[in-house]
Amino acid sequence: MEQKMIKLQSGRAPVSLRVYPGHFATSHSHINYYIDITTLKTRQSEAAEVAKHLVSLYHASTVVDTIVCVDGTEVIGAYLAEELSRAGFSSINAHQTIYVITPEQAGGQMIFRDNLQPMLAGKHVLLLMASVTTGKTVARVRECVEYYGGIVQGAAAVFSAVKEADGLEINSLFRSEDIPDYRAFEHRECPYCKAGEKLEAIVNSYGYSKL
Repeated sequence: MEQKMIKLQSGRAPVSLRVYPGHFATSHSHINYYIDITTLKTRQSEAAEVAKHLVSLYHASTVVDTIVCVDGTEVIGAYLAEELSRAGFSSINAHQTIYVITPEQAGGQMIFRDNLQPMLAGKHVLLLMASVTTGKTVARVRECVEYYGGIVQGAAAVFSAVKEADGLEINSLFRSEDIPDYRAFEHRECPYCKAGEKLEAIVNSYGYSKL
């Protein structure tokens, strides 16, 4: 991107987050920073460090059978499953292992195919997101998981602008406090739009598309 990039070093893990100031649109809101989580999701060493930190935020009494990965967080999810197993977190799965699965979009709906549904029915599920801006996606994923009989135990994210969503505490590596002037606005309440400033890009956890 052409905008000035700011690199934020985490005080909780040896990784950094790239953020870009500007005027961006997500599916639910307008934001003044684009949070680039690409390397944290795809680089092996960084994904492993993210997973180590997230595990430290949960009590060992938490039961986790399945991790549902959203926003391309499967690499982190695999390391998170390994860390949870290593830390002694319990599972009711017959083979004492943790499933790592991803929902599918079909006709605008979030679904799990028949072969994945047994990994949800009656299972204790941890939701894993790349970033949480308003919490609406968390609610949508939770509704989907519970439709298939999953028991949602919690939600984790690399970055979260909110501390809770849909009644779930969001445990994250980076928080809105790490970007003091980070703001998210409803589309119709965006001060940048009211001031006539055009959007620079449409963004989500997968990346950005310039306008």
